[in-house]
Amino acid sequence: MIKASPRSRRVGEQIRRELAELIRDELRDPRLALVSMTSVEVSLDLAYARIYVTLLGDPAERAERVVELNRAAPLLRRELGRRMRIHTVPKLEFAIARIKAR
Repeated sequence: MIKASPRSRRVGEQIRRELAELIRDELRDPRLALVSMTSVEVSLDLAYARIYVTLLGDPAERAERVVELNRAAPLLRRELGRRMRIHTVPKLEFAIARIKAR
């Protein structure tokens, strides 16, 4: 695994904050109201971002909601471009976070 640079970590945190606000305010889907983003991994060239989310519900419902988030990714990316001061806005991909058992 490639270590993330300080810049990619900062961009990832900014993306996480902005996406939380965008999902809450712009997406009017009540099923996505309780989406929690656990982490964002941004590639070193800042071209791609994988957003790990946790969701409530059974596995089939969670998978369906991740599909909906990925379907809304172009809209979210466009809105991120309007809010962030960055040359290239990363392509967004949502995935279900793997929670470690204790």
